[in-house]
Amino acid sequence: MAKVAFIGWRGMVGSVLMDRMIAENDFSGFEAEFFTTSQVGQKGPDIGMDIPVLQDAYDIDKLSSADIIVTCQGSGHTKEVYPKLRNSGWKGYWIDAASALRMEEDSIIVLDPVNQDVIDNSLNSGIKNYIGGNCTVSLMLMAVGGLFQEGLIDWLSSMTYQAASGAGAKNMRELVSQMAVIGNEAKSLLDNPASTIQELDSTVLATMKGDTFPIDNFGTQLAGSVIPWIDTPLESGQTREEWKGYSETNKILQLKNPVPIDGICVRIGAMRCHCQALTIKLNKDIPVDEIEDIIKNANDWVKVVPNTKEDTLKHLTPAAVTGTLTV
Repeated sequence: MAKVAFIGWRGMVGSVLMDRMIAENDFSGFEAEFFTTSQVGQKGPDIGMDIPVLQDAYDIDKLSSADIIVTCQGSGHTKEVYPKLRNSGWKGYWIDAASALRMEEDSIIVLDPVNQDVIDNSLNSGIKNYIGGNCTVSLMLMAVGGLFQEGLIDWLSSMTYQAASGAGAKNMRELVSQMAVIGNEAKSLLDNPASTIQELDSTVLATMKGDTFPIDNFGTQLAGSVIPWIDTPLESGQTREEWKGYSETNKILQLKNPVPIDGICVRIGAMRCHCQALTIKLNKDIPVDEIEDIIKNANDWVKVVPNTKEDTLKHLTPAAVTGTLTV
């Protein structure tokens, strides 16, 4: 039975992965061992079976005993640990949610409902590194992957509305803290029917711009606002998040003729569940109902929502989709 090591299983991405694996009874198929950066020797998670105590996530000898390593710990940990593992002679499979190794030549970006053929060919050819893609790139391909697979897209522009979860657990907490501060400062005005909307608006704005407003993680206000900048700048004028749309999509699909993709990435005040608006140039005229059929038949998770106000408000919001498996 294969031995699988898990790192970073307590964070946002890791905890969602754990929940899905428990729901699917995945842990019955291998021997699991859990690693930590801060709780070595403590009890591991409840996965319905006995497991060893938590091991050190920086212990190269211990990690190298695993056949497969699954990590959601982040790029910092990957950059420190991965080279040491490979240099020690470890030849196992590295499965990583972080971006550090995505664009390496010996890595495959995995999105199995879209590129299962690429994954299968890579496994057969001896590739050992399988990396999760950028969240909005994966969302976009899950949504319109059928159009890519049919070779119908000339170019695509993506405008994203990205939730706080994409920035990590600390940022999610900070968003709620910002909401709480605004709510507390505005409560007396909300409770007073005689207060004016101008008073309320002025109080909210003053609170958001105050010196004590919590912005340590985002660097600015997100609650009551948006942040039209995600990740670091590139010489091209894009942010790295925007650059990933082109670079990762074409690597995931292994396209012989790359599809031009660009857009603007914006952080919004949703907790989880990213959204996107796509402008797509097709290379031939296709009836709308045929386009809908291609989209909804591409995988088991994508759904086409009727273009009505009622259906949109009921099904096409972060609050409606969060916690489901629906795109």
